[in-house]
Amino acid sequence: MEDETSNAEIRTLLKSFYGVLKSADRHLRFVMLTGVTKFSKVSIFSDLNQLEDISLNENFAGICGISEAELLQNFQPEIQALAERRKMSRDEAFAEMKKRYDGYHFAKVSEDIYNPFSILNTFKKLDFDYYWFATGTPTFLTKALRNQNYDIRKFEDNVYISAVSIMDYRYENQNLVPLLYQSGYLTIKAHDTVLDEYTLGFPNEEVKYGFLNELLPAYVLAPVATGIFSVTDFLRQLMKNDVEGFMNSLQAFFAAIPYDAIKQEHRDEQYYQHVFYLLFTLMGQFIQTEVKNSTGRADAVVKTSESIFVFEFKMDSCATAEDALAQINSKDYAIPYSADHRKTVKIGVEFSRAERGINRWLVE
Repeated sequence: MEDETSNAEIRTLLKSFYGVLKSADRHLRFVMLTGVTKFSKVSIFSDLNQLEDISLNENFAGICGISEAELLQNFQPEIQALAERRKMSRDEAFAEMKKRYDGYHFAKVSEDIYNPFSILNTFKKLDFDYYWFATGTPTFLTKALRNQNYDIRKFEDNVYISAVSIMDYRYENQNLVPLLYQSGYLTIKAHDTVLDEYTLGFPNEEVKYGFLNELLPAYVLAPVATGIFSVTDFLRQLMKNDVEGFMNSLQAFFAAIPYDAIKQEHRDEQYYQHVFYLLFTLMGQFIQTEVKNSTGRADAVVKTSESIFVFEFKMDSCATAEDALAQINSKDYAIPYSADHRKTVKIGVEFSRAERGINRWLVE
């Protein structure tokens, strides 16, 4: 994907390979090709124009996976065995499988499809894990997303792409969304018939947490837990409402990010929001980003069992921690949580472009 010379050679080889099928057409009774992408507009498939592309055909949307009906009809003993081994009820085991492995859609109207590789491995080992994601690492995609400073928060069911573009991946094109869909990291969540536009998002927790876990090192060029940053300590501080300790740990983490982790022109407020989102999502916290209300939207809202933390980030080149806290109050970002039994904590954070990290913060 990253070597233009090799890429061209492989496309030429594939074109010749597929050309044999065209010349043998009279001998073929059934042929089905599967893969990630058609590489549009590069003529690989010009010799295969007798085949029909069923990629988004509703009649075949469930052909390459396990539907919920099929799962319940054919795997009752396996579901029961899984539940017993994990000391769960049958319904709890089924709900966990659905949360982790369900959610794929391959047409405008499509039943939910479970990942067959992950389902069968779950039954084989009688345990839950991220089986499909462990089969490969999307290095090319994570590096490309980082270099483009793509807003990864959109992956939460907020990526939009036209029907014309969803299958139109081109090597020279900088738009990675078609490839993210075709390779299984995003799936169809909805279709707008008026605009003929798809909404894409993560299909399930296996893909979400697996992909974000690969993205974090690409963004910071460092492991989540370093000698000066402990995920366990960080979570303990947050659960205890130790905001100062939490912010000090967060400051230390950002300070450990190498200077060349991302291009200088991308080291802006959005970059820090991306890293913040990755950290909290991977640590199992429930994070909502850019939460909208009638007057604006908060950069992040983090909820624990006892508290709701409302964050606003500012770059010191254009605003301060005081400005961030004032915006939380003036825009009433915390008002939607006033009826909640949990304590609301407002935090204005000031990032320093020169220091490449958190400069100051104010808590209210």
